[in-house]
Amino acid sequence: MPKSRSRQRRTSRPYAAPPPKKKPKASPSWYGYVVLGIIALGVLVIVLNYANFLLPGGTQQHWLWIGLAMIAAGFIAATRWR
Repeated sequence: MPKSRSRQRRTSRPYAAPPPKKKPKASPSWYGYVVLGIIALGVLVIVLNYANFLLPGGTQQHWLWIGLAMIAAGFIAATRWR
């Protein structure tokens, strides 16, 4: 009876190595100033609204929401800072 061939064992892995992770690109130097400026502008809108100074229409609720949205946008931008 003929002898059957035995399986050859692989010496390498059956899958490829994962590609190396790319290092995230650093933010420009002005990015931090823009983030702080957006947050400060939001605070300024809220303060000017309640001081009833320079904003048209007197103290109104939509100025509060605009100021809070600007502050939130500043915090979201701050999470993207590298």
